[in-house]
Amino acid sequence: MTKNITLSILLAIMFIIFLGIGLVIPVLPTIMNELHISGSVVGYLTASFALTQLIFSPVTGKLVDRLGRKVIIVVGLIVFSVSELLFGLGRATEWLFLSRILGGLSAALVMPAVTAFIADVTSIQTRAKAIGYMSAAISTGLIIGPGIGGFLAGFGSCVPFFAASVIALLIAVTALLALQEPERQAKTTPGGENSSRKLLQPMFLYAFIVILISSFGLAAFESFFSLYTNHKFGFTPFDIAVAITGGAVVGAAAQILLFERLTRKIGEISIVRWSIAVSIALVVMMTVVTTYWMIMLVTFTVFIGFDLIRPAVTTYLSRIAGDEQGFVGGMNSFFTSFANVLGPVIGGILFDIDLNYPFYFSALVLVAALAVTFFWHKEKPAVS
Repeated sequence: MTKNITLSILLAIMFIIFLGIGLVIPVLPTIMNELHISGSVVGYLTASFALTQLIFSPVTGKLVDRLGRKVIIVVGLIVFSVSELLFGLGRATEWLFLSRILGGLSAALVMPAVTAFIADVTSIQTRAKAIGYMSAAISTGLIIGPGIGGFLAGFGSCVPFFAASVIALLIAVTALLALQEPERQAKTTPGGENSSRKLLQPMFLYAFIVILISSFGLAAFESFFSLYTNHKFGFTPFDIAVAITGGAVVGAAAQILLFERLTRKIGEISIVRWSIAVSIALVVMMTVVTTYWMIMLVTFTVFIGFDLIRPAVTTYLSRIAGDEQGFVGGMNSFFTSFANVLGPVIGGILFDIDLNYPFYFSALVLVAALAVTFFWHKEKPAVS
């Protein structure tokens, strides 16, 4: 199998995963109203997904290096299919929590495995482009997901989840039959060190701190965007789908057209720094705009910064990780999910007090992330 076909399958996997996640965005307010769920409970639902991902990511990252990329991807997709099915069937809060827990497990399995697989089939020179494509696949899933979710919700609020379950199962079968386990990258990091010691190395440490803090702030914003626009501006599922779709289109275009060029010109760390700064300004603007089209304009542009932070950090870590792509992918997922546990919970509590508070909180946390980037300096991987 050629590397292009392999990469296409991996991108399709990421697309399907985030398609399923995107499906819930426009119908979440409807489910919230049907089951009489408060903003705090929505925060706990999101946090249960992230908490499960947090617990299992360090383990699955090591399993990716030990058992192989392919088997972890297939198992993760099957678990994701089951989680979407349960969310569609669940008419009680307990079933929704079980669904999100399984969803978190699937993310902990798939994310580091796909990232490591991509690193194995690309070179240092082509990896930034591949990671950019992966992020674009994620954004495209979020583009189409809300649109499909808003359309399918017209046939019933549970229909989008049944569709995601079937598609995930089909892509799992495709991965099982079509993917071949890749050859591992040559070793480029010092051997003989345990995970905790590698974690404390500055070239890893500052990247993971930025992931933790920025994801914390982004989770508080992203988890409550649909509820915020629904409660404050009366957005319908269609309006929410349009807003998310427009933002994701712009974000995906930035990843495809700008990310590789910016990586070559200013480097990953500078991309992260400028993206956080732009995100702070636009998150604050979201709380002061009032007209429909101004809301849409801010929404379309706020995701540019969000969508460049993640691939920039991922590319940086993949470049310095050498043959420990699973470890780096697992720890990346670990810190992201740790932030996603606390961000939605605090955001949910603040949302019940005042609709604007989660966004103020998000902006303050992103300011802290911006400050950390000034201590983070570019380092080349050591060669053994």
